[in-house]
Amino acid sequence: MPTSPDPGQPAPGAPDLGPALRPFPTGRDGHGLRTYVPAADASPADVVRVHREVLRVLRPAVDAAHVDAYSGDVWPAEVLPAYERALSLAREGVRNGTRRRRADPGMGIDIDVRDDGQFAVLSALAPYTIHAEAWCGGRIVFSADDTGTGMWCALTPEQEADLAVVLSPPA
Repeated sequence: MPTSPDPGQPAPGAPDLGPALRPFPTGRDGHGLRTYVPAADASPADVVRVHREVLRVLRPAVDAAHVDAYSGDVWPAEVLPAYERALSLAREGVRNGTRRRRADPGMGIDIDVRDDGQFAVLSALAPYTIHAEAWCGGRIVFSADDTGTGMWCALTPEQEADLAVVLSPPA
């Protein structure tokens, strides 16, 4: 997992997405995506906000996502309904045959991001889970790990602009 680059050394040409999210200094990849990670000095509340806002801007492009209903810490009270819904989604997957009966009930729970309720589960749990991923066209564009301490995303210029509106400091 990449670590946050030095806040004093921004990636060339990267927009300012606020103090809590930093571009990884590799520039754009061959698909026009730039990689970002939370700033090492971001507050816990800012890290949660970054997870959720990144997922919001990625949502229209995501075609596959999953989340683990496990955390290295106690789930915050405000996400317990989402945790219960994630486990319910796993049970539904077993019942409808899309999930193996012997699968770990809390691992790799598929999320349909087009469904508002399921997207809310992903958004609520991602900052606290041991693992969540989102994919677009066979490429991973979001990964959250280690109970909120590891997150990265890959954004298009349009997604960066959308994120800048909510994360950039006021001028």
